[in-house]
Amino acid sequence: MEKFVELTQVSKHFDTKKGRFQALEGVNLSIAKGEFVTLIGHSGCGKSTVLNLIAGLLEASAGGLICNGREIDGPGPERGVVFQNHSLLPWMTCFGNVYLAVEKVFAGKESKAQLKARTEAALAMVGLSHATHKHPNEISGGMKQRVGIARALAMEPKVLLLDEPFGALDALTRAHLQDELLRIVGETQSTVVMVTHDVDEAVLLSDRIVMMTNGPAATVGDIVRVELPRPRDRLALANDPQYHAYRTAVLEFLYQRQQRPAA
Repeated sequence: MEKFVELTQVSKHFDTKKGRFQALEGVNLSIAKGEFVTLIGHSGCGKSTVLNLIAGLLEASAGGLICNGREIDGPGPERGVVFQNHSLLPWMTCFGNVYLAVEKVFAGKESKAQLKARTEAALAMVGLSHATHKHPNEISGGMKQRVGIARALAMEPKVLLLDEPFGALDALTRAHLQDELLRIVGETQSTVVMVTHDVDEAVLLSDRIVMMTNGPAATVGDIVRVELPRPRDRLALANDPQYHAYRTAVLEFLYQRQQRPAA
C-alpha cells in the first residue's frame, strides 16, 4: 500500500526548568492512504506528542515527517485535528463553528452558497442537521464532539487526527460515536490517526494498533495488525475469538511487556 504519512527516526525533546526531557526517541512509522491507525500506551508515552508532530503543532527535534509526499513543517488544512476538548467557539452556532473552518480553506475558490452547502453537508454527515442553529451550551457533550468532527471533515483533510475525542464521554455516548466514526470513515475512506487509552476502542476501529513504550525516550514498541472485516459490528465482535485475540495481544504488551509506570 502507498505510504501516505511517514515518520523517520523522529525524536522530540522539551527544555524544562528541570532540564531536558526526551519525550520521543527514534520513532519510525508508515501509514498507508485510507488506513485507520491508533496509538496506544500508558500516560506519558508520547502518543499525543506523535499526533501533534503529524499535525504540525510541534516541530521534531530530529528526524523527518512526510505527508502526501511533502515535508510537514507546520499546520495545514490537509490535516484536520479533533481534540478531546471540542474547542468550539461558544458565541457561534454549530453551523458557524463549522463554517469558520470551511471559509478558511475554501474562501476565494467557492461561492458563499457552496461554502454554506459544504457546511450543511458536514453537519448532516455527523447527524446534526437539526442542531444547525444551536450554540455549544445548548447541546450535549457528545454532540459537541460531533461538531468538532464535522468541522475537521468539512475541510476535506487528507488525514484526520483524533486525540482521544471520546475520552470525556459516558460509555453509551462513546459507543454511539465510535459507531458513527466507523460509518463516516467507511463513507469518506479517510486516513485516520487516533490516540486512545481504550483497548476495545482501538481493536474495534483500527487497521493497525501502534503500541508505544513508556517514556521518557518513548518509541514504537510493537504493532498489531487488526484483520477484522469491515464494516464492523460491535455486537457481532463481542463473541469473536479473533477480536479477543487482538485485545489480548494489546493487553499483554501494556501490562506485561510495558508495565504501567509508577505515579
